[in-house]
Order: sequence, then structure tokens, then C-alpha cells
Amino acid sequence: MDSVSGSNGTVQPKSYWRCSKQDFFPEESFKNWGTYRYALSQIWFRFKDRLVSRSHDANELGELRKQSENDMKRCLNWWDLTWFGFGAVIGAEFAVEIPVAGGSFAYLRVELGDFAAFITAGNILLESIIGSAAVARAWTSYFTTLLNRPSNSLRIHTNLKDGYNLLDPIAVVVLAIASTIAMISTRKTSYLNWIASAINTIVILFVIIAGFAHADTSNLTPFLPYGAKGIFQAAAIVYFAYGGFDNIATMAEETKNPSRDIPLGLLGSMSLITIIYCLMALSLSMMQKYTDIDPNAAYSVAFQSVGMKWAKYLVALGALKGMTTVLLVGALGQGRYTTHIARAHMIPPWFALVHPKTGTPINATLLITISSACIAFFSSLDVLADLLSVSTLFIFMMMAVALLVRRYYVTGVTPPTNLSKLVILLLIIIASSMGTSACWGLNPNGWVSYTITIPLWFFGTLGIAVLLPQQRTPKVWGVPLVPWLPSLSIATNLFLMGSLGADAFIRFGICTIVMLVYYVLFGLHATYDMAHGQNSPEPTKVTEANSIGSAGP
Repeated sequence: MDSVSGSNGTVQPKSYWRCSKQDFFPEESFKNWGTYRYALSQIWFRFKDRLVSRSHDANELGELRKQSENDMKRCLNWWDLTWFGFGAVIGAEFAVEIPVAGGSFAYLRVELGDFAAFITAGNILLESIIGSAAVARAWTSYFTTLLNRPSNSLRIHTNLKDGYNLLDPIAVVVLAIASTIAMISTRKTSYLNWIASAINTIVILFVIIAGFAHADTSNLTPFLPYGAKGIFQAAAIVYFAYGGFDNIATMAEETKNPSRDIPLGLLGSMSLITIIYCLMALSLSMMQKYTDIDPNAAYSVAFQSVGMKWAKYLVALGALKGMTTVLLVGALGQGRYTTHIARAHMIPPWFALVHPKTGTPINATLLITISSACIAFFSSLDVLADLLSVSTLFIFMMMAVALLVRRYYVTGVTPPTNLSKLVILLLIIIASSMGTSACWGLNPNGWVSYTITIPLWFFGTLGIAVLLPQQRTPKVWGVPLVPWLPSLSIATNLFLMGSLGADAFIRFGICTIVMLVYYVLFGLHATYDMAHGQNSPEPTKVTEANSIGSAGP
């Protein structure tokens, strides 16, 4: 814990519950246009020189962690992480190589630099806030089902705009309770997650078995009522559920053996969840016609429709336990995301502080919880889901780009010609993927455009595989089939983004503009790297900074 000198010359520890200018605005403001212009020039300089300035693994693992003053407690193993992933429903290689609390933000900061990391940080915070709010709203719906009341009966009806007119105080209370538990102790939260997830597993098995027992195969006709486009639209909307797996990566700093525990926890929970999702969706679709499924409490109403009225209470109880664990794991992971973002000074470093007794980031957790509570109180579930999906897909797409950069580019090692090839080929992959998505959105049944966009994606990926040698190999565990698998991830995420409605992109665009304004006015000069002279204006020092500690593992 950091300390300060007292009036009598003694050294006294800093109080965790403090509030000073240094804690919120530690960097000097721009004093004149010249310094502001220099900061702007750094973005362009870094982009030309090395795909926007990159932080270094050692910096993320060491210096930035000191910003929290106290360490998080290493108390988790692969079993805890598996159940956290199971309770939360990609970053597996990054979490092993860079085991810090920042998850995808930390990885993108290392590989793509401050600007890309800042935009991603804004989307991570947006995803965290909206995700918790969406789950809390759903919690209220299932709670009313458990009480045998209409889904909106416990919400306050107002004359506000549709989608924002049902106020939800219960969601606020649930968020507050979940975050309080997460702030008290990571280990105790893990124990509670075990118990709740085990109970929820029993309920899930019951739902699947009972659902197939009352299945009517005629309900599957027509099998694709909305065609392939409907499948992709639905996949894009529910995709945010898999964002919970990134919460496992954010807990790498509290994991005893990240190189072993994180891959086991990620792959184990992801495999289980995917199988369960498919079985539950199939049982629901056969138990009740798709036109009759209740969007707020689907399984409870479905069991009631087949004469198992008593089962709806069991399902509602299981759903409540499941969503409670989502909120618990979310509170843990989101707080750690925010902590690392604050360590980089992209938001005030006050939110990076770790409490000396609990070993948890209380300030960061409170930021997400209060923001989520405000949104959950006003916004309906459908409004939240679309915007959340856009942010999640964008982050996962950026992660795939960062993985390719990490494998094929090392500062001071990769020749400039290879760097140029990598940038061009990445742009081809991204542009062709966006083109495929646009073609699907404008004319799903057309095929001529695909004969251009898909080959471009293929040859762009083939170019990376054939023309560029990998500059870095994973130390312990790595993503297979590079560059093909990351390139496919880029294409898939962009394709699913194109399947979402226009309203989601309008909201996403507004949020992005707000982020850019904040970055230009504050974040540009407030980041840790800029403030601590890691990119000095003198050419000799810049060259030296670029060559030291960048070769990586």
C-alpha cells in the first residue's frame, strides 16, 4: 500500500477512501496549443511506426499493476474458473500470455496501442453496464413468474417513451446485492457461485429432460420460419451471452496458475455451455410453438402450456439462481476490467485502487453497479440487447485482429516491408468481411457479390499465411490454425454485426462519438504511457523506446 509523510515526519499509509485531484486528474492539462498538437501528432506517428503505439507485456504485468497500490488476492484455480464461466455465460491465449485483470482491454492495449484500446475500453464499459442491466431486468421478470403474477406487474408504469416507461426498482436492488457480495471477497463469491451453479445445473437437466418428454415434433414445422437471415439475426442478439467468458480472462491476476487454469476453465465452461444452449433451445421449440413463446419468461410459460404448471415455479427459481450467478460473476469481471482501464489512466485512476483488506476493486465495482442500476431502472430488455450485442461483437472482432498482430508483428524485429504487408492484408480481410455482411443485409438471396468478397477474404488470409512468417509463438498455450481461425473470427463477428437492426447502430454510433470527444479532450494526454514519457518527442528516445522490451515472448 502506498504511503505519505505525516506532519511529524512519520510515514502513514494512504487511506483507501480518499478523494483528491491527484486521484482523478493526475496528469497536467495541456497548457498551450503546441503541447496539444504534439499529443495529436503522436497518434499519427505511432500508427505509421507500429500500428499505433503499443504498450509492452512487462509494463502491463508490472508498472500498471502498481497503480492499484494493493494486489488482488490469488485465490482461484481452474475449477473456480470453469464454474465462473458456467455461471457467467475470447481471449484464451492472451489470458495466458498476459495474466492481468484487464482482459481484452489489456490485450488490445498491448498489441494495438492506446487509441484502439481506448475505443475498446469504452465499449467494454458499455458492454459491462448494459449487460448487468439487461440481466437485472430479466431477473425481475422471472421473479414475477415465481409469484404467479404478470411479468410487468412489479414494475412502475409511467408515461415515458415506449421502451423506457417501465421503471424497475427490483433490478436496482438485485444489482446492489450482487455487487456487495463481489466487493467483500472473491473467494467467498466463488463458493457462492459453486452452490448456485450446482443448483442451477440440476434445474437445467430437469428442463431438458422434461422438455423432451413433452415434446411435439410438429412444433418444429416450419423448421426455419424466418429463414437463414432469422438465424443470424437471433445469433447476433444473443451473442452477448458468450461475453461472460471474457470475465474469466479478467480474473487472470487472481488465478494461481494462469498458464494451466485459464485454458482449462475457458474450454471446459465453453464446451458445457454450448451443448446446454443447444439442448435447451431444442426442448423449448418442441414443447411450444415458436409463435407462442413468451419472450420474458419462456420456459416457465412453456411448461404451463403443457400442463406442468408446478414446473414453472421450479424453472423460475432456477432461472433466478442462474441470473444471480451471472450478476455475481459479472460484478467480479467488470470491476477488474474497469480497474485496468483506470490503471492506464483512460478513466480517473481512483477507480484502479484495490482495497487493502478485501483485495477487491471496490471503486471500480461501484462505478459499474451504479451506472447499470440507473439504466436498468429505466430501459427495457429489447433496447438493451441490441446495443449490447454490437459492442460485444466489435470487441471480439478487435481481439481477433490483435491476435494476428501479436503473432506476426514484433517491434524492432519485423521488417518494415512485412509490417506494410500485414496492414494491407488485414485491411483486405476486414473490408471483404464488411462487404459480405453488407451484401447479406441488402440482398440475402443474391450471390454475385459473394463471388468477390469471399475470395478477397480467402486470399487476404492466405497472403498472411504464405507471405508473412510468424514473429512470435505462444509460451504455453496458443490459438490453433493461425491465421485462418482469427481471420474467420473477424469475418463472423462483422457478419453478425450486419445482421442487427439500424437502431442498434445508431445507438452504437452515438456512444462512439461520445467516446471520441472524451478521448480528444481528456484521454489523449491522460493515458499512462503519454504521462510517463514512454513516447518521448526526441527521435533518439523514441527509437530506443521502440526497441526495448518489445520483442515479447
